[in-house]
Amino acid sequence: MRILTCVKRVPAPGAKMVVNPDGQGIDTDMLGFTVSPHEECAVEEAIRQIETHGGSSTVMTLGPGEAEEQLRTALSVGVDAAVLITTDGSDWDPVATARALTAAVRDVESADGPFDLILFGNESADSGGYQVGIRVARALGRPMVSGIKGVDIERDQVTARRDTPTGSEVYRLPLPAVLGIKEGINLPRYPTLKGRLGAKKKEVRLVEASHAGGGQSLVALVAPPSQETPTEILGHGAEAAPAVVDVLESLGVL
Repeated sequence: MRILTCVKRVPAPGAKMVVNPDGQGIDTDMLGFTVSPHEECAVEEAIRQIETHGGSSTVMTLGPGEAEEQLRTALSVGVDAAVLITTDGSDWDPVATARALTAAVRDVESADGPFDLILFGNESADSGGYQVGIRVARALGRPMVSGIKGVDIERDQVTARRDTPTGSEVYRLPLPAVLGIKEGINLPRYPTLKGRLGAKKKEVRLVEASHAGGGQSLVALVAPPSQETPTEILGHGAEAAPAVVDVLESLGVL
């Protein structure tokens, strides 16, 4: 069993985003980076499936040299190999990203053998385009289902479960296949000190990619208006007690 997980380097969730004056990017000087929560679960699912069925797992990303940090985090929790498709750090649209990933997958498969399963996060935490995994699956000619909250591999097929408002949908796909993993399918493990030390010794395979124009282009980034919550001072000291009681009564607490 060979499983590939594709991840994306994104700003840490909850961080404050500051748009550059020219509107063409985000000021990253004070930002921390990670991978999307859906992709963390995809990495964990790949490790669990390999622990159950045997084989090897690989993690792949497209990004600047700094994205090696995210790959080594995956290596530290149990992934066996890593591939970095290097860019100059500029944002690539989904079409160009999918083309580069598809070419890299074919290159790795030609050298090491085909992947039985390719996992993506359901969507990235920054752009949320829902496109790259579907485009890669289409280009490789492999079946895909997204929004997956359950995976079961048996021989030459994978059973994937997707939750719906009224229950769940179950899909049976022949291998090789592609799945879009959704956060909540599992609880990702944390890297151990031993894992981090071991990850430093593993090789990250570098693949060069040329930017092929896609179907989208960035016009400008616009920060949303800041929201201010009005604050009312009810009083000072003991004199504020009656006002506090009134507020609690209006909220139904008392």
